[in-house]
Amino acid sequence: MYDRTYNFSAGPATMPVEVLEEIRDEMLNYRGSGMCVMEMSHRSKVFQEIYDNAEADLRKLMNIPDNYKVLFIQGGATLQFSMIPMNLMKNGVADYIVTGSWSKKAFTEAKKFGDVKCIATSEDRNYSYIPDVTDLPIRDNADYVYICENETIHGTTYQTLPNTKGKILVSDQSSMFLSKPCNVSDYGVIYGGVQKNIGPAGMAVVIIREDLIREDLDPKTPVYLRYDTHAGAGSMYNTPNCWAIYVCGKVFKYLLDRGGLEAMNQRNVEKAKVLYDFLDSSKMFKGTVDKEVRSLMNVPFVTESKDLDAEVVAYTKKAGFDNLKGHKSVGGLRASIYNAMPKEGVVALVECLKKFEAERG
Repeated sequence: MYDRTYNFSAGPATMPVEVLEEIRDEMLNYRGSGMCVMEMSHRSKVFQEIYDNAEADLRKLMNIPDNYKVLFIQGGATLQFSMIPMNLMKNGVADYIVTGSWSKKAFTEAKKFGDVKCIATSEDRNYSYIPDVTDLPIRDNADYVYICENETIHGTTYQTLPNTKGKILVSDQSSMFLSKPCNVSDYGVIYGGVQKNIGPAGMAVVIIREDLIREDLDPKTPVYLRYDTHAGAGSMYNTPNCWAIYVCGKVFKYLLDRGGLEAMNQRNVEKAKVLYDFLDSSKMFKGTVDKEVRSLMNVPFVTESKDLDAEVVAYTKKAGFDNLKGHKSVGGLRASIYNAMPKEGVVALVECLKKFEAERG
């Protein structure tokens, strides 16, 4: 019906066609308003309804407890690298687990704001595993423990959450957000950039326990970087990313209509198995991550050489598969298979890789 490629980008990423069709149909005149959502005032009754429905559907999807606030904040996940320490550090102490590029960047940023320590890392094996997190050297005065629960670049994911010994757990869930059920009460803060599994780039969703929203911050803290600013204004202290909120709301509804996060997780497990089974049986391609911590969302793999990797990228692109080149920091190949990637796309990719291997073998 549409001349669309299978897009394996890590973000901005593929969107559900059904959602794109709804957006198309409402583009010029949203439900009789006479205008596009991009044009309407964020203070209008029409947009407030869009916002309220989006938040309500997200709360339903994740079963978010009443004592957690849902915030839609511009700046993406990277801005949260700063906002987390600026808002949560009472003692000026935080412990980080570094399992890949994104947790390392968050760790580096947080060090600007206090006594921040890396208490576990998998850097010794190029972030191909998750370290033992059952008995960590968490400091008694640590304000929080930080993880990136799914590393987009390196393709690892936590199978069990760390034992934080009573400290607040903060999790960057950007590349796994809404891919499986989540017990929100296990965390103090969950956040994620929306451009991977939910909507267009330019915004993060932050789910934060109410008692962690402080007013006694450093007076020099920029007003926009305070969680109490956003919580007190219903995420509309300034003009929010109205378009992203609108699209995210469409995706939340789409997920609810298709069985919620339990059903999505089942589909994601089945989908990833197709690709991992191929990688485990192939003589040319191999995965780069320990099997027990493989991500269902981001699948990095390699051939024997950079030149052959580049040939694979060119071959697959010509065959209708895009964005399979690995991140510039690690090279190789990577297939991001988020919620909106259909199983048929993964099956087709595997067939293409099998064909390449046969031709070159």
